Amino acid sequence: MSDPGPTVPDPEPTASAAPAAERPSRGRSAAVVICLLLAALLTAPAGIAYWGHRTLNDTTRYVNTVGPLVDSPEVQNAIATKVTDTIQQQVDIEALLNDVFSGVITDRPRLQRLVGPLAAAINSLIDRQVREFLASDEFADLWTAVNTRAQQSLQRLLNGDQSGAVQLQGDQVVLDVSEVIERVKQRLVDRGLTIVQNIPIPNVDKQIVLLEAPQLKQIKNIYAFANPVAQWLIVVVAGLYLAALVLSRRRPRTTVIIGAVLAANALLVALAIAVGRQLFSDALAGTVFAPASRVFYNTLLVYLDRGRQVMLWLGLILIVVGWFAGANRYGSAVRGTIRGGLENIGGSLADGPVGNAGRWVAPNAGWLRVVAGLVGAVVLLWGNNMSVSRLFWSLVLVVGLLAVVQVLVGAGRSASQAPPMVPGQAVPGAAK
Repeated sequence: MSDPGPTVPDPEPTASAAPAAERPSRGRSAAVVICLLLAALLTAPAGIAYWGHRTLNDTTRYVNTVGPLVDSPEVQNAIATKVTDTIQQQVDIEALLNDVFSGVITDRPRLQRLVGPLAAAINSLIDRQVREFLASDEFADLWTAVNTRAQQSLQRLLNGDQSGAVQLQGDQVVLDVSEVIERVKQRLVDRGLTIVQNIPIPNVDKQIVLLEAPQLKQIKNIYAFANPVAQWLIVVVAGLYLAALVLSRRRPRTTVIIGAVLAANALLVALAIAVGRQLFSDALAGTVFAPASRVFYNTLLVYLDRGRQVMLWLGLILIVVGWFAGANRYGSAVRGTIRGGLENIGGSLADGPVGNAGRWVAPNAGWLRVVAGLVGAVVLLWGNNMSVSRLFWSLVLVVGLLAVVQVLVGAGRSASQAPPMVPGQAVPGAAK
């Protein structure tokens, strides 16, 4: 046989296979980076937009948000001051008493000394009746009705319609309190102070300035653009985070990054809330509503602030989970200890129905863990009323479900490894 000579290996398959193997990996890595960047940029705007959409567009949610303000001393005092001053400005009690007692005072000049105390007593009666009305159930019902109309009017205002309880006059956004004034006047008339029955009150005195808004046209343009997408933007952001996690080859590290991004955005939202609070207070400085401005602002943004707290804690939790799930000595030790302990518990329960259930769970454990996470997300988001307490209860639920899955995995493995019993076979280790 002739020597065929040395065989030279073909380098082409190796040279072409390497880029083919690297391209998908680079493509996935690029996709993960893009998803994380987009999510990081959109998280804070999506949260604020979603709060605005749910609070300003939903009458029930808006009324439930501002409803507690009816019991706020600052708000009651601001409204009481406005209503009392309005009535007293239109009825000069002291001048009226001088006119009524003019003839008597002429004959008995010392009666002039009673005009001041009588005027003060009547003005005190007006103030007392105003404050009693504001503390009554009647005002609580009126507050709900007024704020229902205010929300509807605000929505019309943002859409360009200036009819309703909230109106734009020049550069001011004002709240009409004429109905409160009319109710107070009727209470005063019922108590014998008939002089206030027919007093004319100018429209300007029936309004409380809520906001100086020279940029309202810009706000309306932003509202017109953002409102249609506000409801779905947060879903898009969640999808971007999920896509980054699914595409990532190093998911523990990606989980840590997602947690850090969420925590950073929570701090950004907190900064935006603080800046907005200061701007809102500055806009109302010098008005009758100034002392109540911070209470009103904090109450209006209560759901946004709760969402910010949930975002911050969720970010911190994901950082811890990602770190323990990663390839580090402490995380591996903790995971091994917990997994071994749960599977040992399952192994001790392998006999009977637990073992039978474990045989099915063991090969399906991967997607069952995903289902456990989704159940926790549903509990957290149910009713669109997130809170830190609900987040922790959701976390407890997820951890509990994951523990049950791991116990069943241990039971299934032990049941599968046990040799089948043959009728009449001696039990190993039994006495001969």
